[in-house]
Amino acid sequence: MVGELHEVTKRYKDVTAVDSLNLQLQAGRVTALLGPNGAGKTTVVRLLLGLTSPTTGTARLFGEDPASLTARRRTGVMLQVANVPETLRVREHVHLFSSYYPSPMTLESTLRIAGLEVIADRRYGELSGGQKQRVHFALAICGNPDLLFLDEPTVGLDVESRRAFWQEVRRFTARGCAVLLTTHYLEEADALADRIIVINRGTVIADGTSQGMKGLAASRRIRCVTTLPLDRLERIDGVVSVRQDGVAAELLTHDAESVARELLFADPELSGLEITGAGLEEAFLALTSPPARAAEPALTGGVR
Repeated sequence: MVGELHEVTKRYKDVTAVDSLNLQLQAGRVTALLGPNGAGKTTVVRLLLGLTSPTTGTARLFGEDPASLTARRRTGVMLQVANVPETLRVREHVHLFSSYYPSPMTLESTLRIAGLEVIADRRYGELSGGQKQRVHFALAICGNPDLLFLDEPTVGLDVESRRAFWQEVRRFTARGCAVLLTTHYLEEADALADRIIVINRGTVIADGTSQGMKGLAASRRIRCVTTLPLDRLERIDGVVSVRQDGVAAELLTHDAESVARELLFADPELSGLEITGAGLEEAFLALTSPPARAAEPALTGGVR
């Protein structure tokens, strides 16, 4: 096992950030850790990195204390906040970080993988937000890690750069690297993760594949422009939830056909009717909304 939390609880004064949580990271797999703000994701990452210690339970990386030098030399980290000196050039940063590891990647390979070759001689302070994110990725991978932590890694990247980043992450896992990903881009988790863990209030409420998660949500989404008010839409049989999205209404349902017929019957002026399958976003909202939290015991560990 590359990384593990076993029955870990972490308390800060009167707040329990993580409660009896179990988590395993496996070689060659991307594990996405999802949850609403305040769910405990940052605490989980800090526990695995050895930046904080469990109140109870055990944390291990490569069978050792996460704070040990041996574990840290096999780990690459890309966090949301990085204090990077602005006056050093990109290649100087990568060269310096590489020197901390016993078997780093070559400077040229790191710059190429992170897409930094063209800007390698520019100072960090002169870079755009997206370019700085690529530097942070380079600093995370330059040590040729066996475990890679990616915390909101594609913030500020354009669509092309984001997809190129995904491809490089896939190459790392293909050679056996384990990845822990935290992201608010659910499309990213859907595209990359072999396993998705959803936590809320410091506990695991679902654990499984992206496809399995989607099965927890209402199976279809209806989008339309209608004169019917939201409270009328909520009363249609088979409708699980309703929300306004600009001029259109979006409905989640397990019975799209009957709901669509009711909509057309009730509103002759209805337009722009679209019916699609529900995605990971809908599953995430179904799991973390207040009604879903009431059913947590039935969901925990139920998706494998």
